[in-house]
Amino acid sequence: MMRVNYAHCEHRGKAVGNLPFNPAAPKKSANLSINSDLLQQAKQLNINLSQTLEQHLAEIIRQAQRSQWLAENQNALDEYNRRIEKRGAFSDGLRRF
Repeated sequence: MMRVNYAHCEHRGKAVGNLPFNPAAPKKSANLSINSDLLQQAKQLNINLSQTLEQHLAEIIRQAQRSQWLAENQNALDEYNRRIEKRGAFSDGLRRF
């Protein structure tokens, strides 16, 4: 019996598919406050703060969008799973596994 848990796929912990932002959008300056020790270590290690923030922020946005989508569609997913449990899937007689 096949159940739908969520429609957004993940592969090795990373979201698969489109980025949650337009990478061609122009850059915009932003003032941030950051722990001084973290900033010093990042500079010593030549870590690009803008790139690092964009990467992690994109992942946080993906996770938030996934959670929002699941919350908005949970009733439909539950109803679909109840229907499959009750009636089975159309391919139940065709599968060989």
